[in-house]
Amino acid sequence: MANITKGVLCAGIAVADVVVKPVAGLPEEGKLRLVDEIELHCGGCAVNTGIGLSRLGIKSGISGRVGQDGFGNFLKERLTEEGVSTTGLKMVAGERTSATAIMVSPTGERSFLHFLGANRNYSSADFDLSLFRDYQILHLAGILLTPSFDGEPAASVMRQAKEAGLITSLDTAWDSTGRWLEAVGPILPYTDLFLPSIEEAKMLSGLKNPDKIANFFLKTGVKVVALKMGYEGSYFKSSLGEEGFVPIYPVEVKDTTGAGDAFVAGFLAGYLKEWPLRQVTQFANAVGALAASKIGATAGIRSLAETLRFANIDKE
Repeated sequence: MANITKGVLCAGIAVADVVVKPVAGLPEEGKLRLVDEIELHCGGCAVNTGIGLSRLGIKSGISGRVGQDGFGNFLKERLTEEGVSTTGLKMVAGERTSATAIMVSPTGERSFLHFLGANRNYSSADFDLSLFRDYQILHLAGILLTPSFDGEPAASVMRQAKEAGLITSLDTAWDSTGRWLEAVGPILPYTDLFLPSIEEAKMLSGLKNPDKIANFFLKTGVKVVALKMGYEGSYFKSSLGEEGFVPIYPVEVKDTTGAGDAFVAGFLAGYLKEWPLRQVTQFANAVGALAASKIGATAGIRSLAETLRFANIDKE
């Protein structure tokens, strides 16, 4: 069994999520519509993945940038409660913490209104390279929503991580600015694990077939590609030729917010434990499914033992 005491450092976006459910449509201007629930949750890819890892028993920490405001205080307090190290979380006076209004449809699908906030200014200058000694994996989470970090700055941090002996991992977000490969391309040669959604991967590669998409990224130097494909499950392929589709675990979907980040937490946990790649992906699907079974990005994530039982995976 691998030594996983050092865990994962998740670097990238930290967001306060205001979840509204159900939202079948917005009211007319000047009008009011009642909803069943409005809740405040931790959000942002780095935060969600860090909490997911901690729930699974994996040491995790955050590198990110928030404001010295109510949302920023909320995120730091919740991360601490979840056992996630906030040593790398920078709180900046005069900036406002990033926030997302998440509107959950009656079917569980989501629409977003997003404020970049402090994430807009997150840069390599905010990244404490000394943290490398405390972790085994560096995971960049939410690339394409950190304009001051995307591209060459993130590539430089990943290169230094690899030089320090870390495994490197990358997850992307939807790019409403259209930069796509321009922002992600420089990072890929220093990326061991690439874990995007299928829609993001299509936009980055210009391709549609999962196998061809995976080959596109493997040719850049990536070692393992795992595509999050929603209701279709997931697809993985490695530079060693391992590949396959893994089906979903059926659950009653309450909210798909953060399900992709939960998948990543499961994938990194299984990878650290050196499980076979198909089993790693299967476990990641299970973590993502459980996340979607409750409202909020991380509310449904369970312990390692509970998730293994749910997934019917025979592991210690």
